[in-house]
Amino acid sequence: MKLYAVSDGPPSLAVRMALEALNIPYEHVSVDYGKAEHLTEEYEKMNPQKEIPVLDDDGFFLSESNAILQYLCEKYAPTSDLYPNDPKDRALVNHRLCFNLAFLYPQISAYVMAPIFFDYERTEIGLKKLHLALAAFETYLQCTGTRYAAGSGLTIADFPLVTSVMCLEAIGFGLGERYPKVQAWYDGFKQAHPSLWAIAAKGMEEIAEFEKNPPDLTGMVHPIHPIRKPAAK
Repeated sequence: MKLYAVSDGPPSLAVRMALEALNIPYEHVSVDYGKAEHLTEEYEKMNPQKEIPVLDDDGFFLSESNAILQYLCEKYAPTSDLYPNDPKDRALVNHRLCFNLAFLYPQISAYVMAPIFFDYERTEIGLKKLHLALAAFETYLQCTGTRYAAGSGLTIADFPLVTSVMCLEAIGFGLGERYPKVQAWYDGFKQAHPSLWAIAAKGMEEIAEFEKNPPDLTGMVHPIHPIRKPAAK
């Protein structure tokens, strides 16, 4: 099994956490984002979306990190509590995965990641959207009253949510005062699962460094995002 992934991308980190939690051996194939390896024709053969990560399970290629998380559990750990079989419990896990994919991470990505890697600014409207998403997450945690995002035990839903919130910590964005439930959940994960958190922590260190010193992507021709011009010397 191979995982084509970057070292700091939240979706890549979430899949790596699942592989670690499930004790599944794999080869991490590093994708050089700065060299736009994910935009090559060769990479497109594995993933027409040209996004990261991609799982190669003996010639079966699968993209979309949520789908990868679900596949790993269903194939390699069908009885694992990480992806419970009870319909309602699983529905809650699936909901949190979708919530992160469609509602939380897009706002974090737009506010945190896009201005680091591309020619975007952090805006007031971006901050408002981020707060709306975090407020929703806070409410979900308050309603369930559980230690984890989708119940009383750790599930695959926690992995992408942790790696999303990790981006906020990387830029010094505080949660505690406005979102105490999110902060408690996040801190609790770190304390309870240090080996899994170590995967995310390394990515967070890289993002924090990029926040201070944005990477030079002038060699990339991106189909969507504007490339930041190098500073005049």
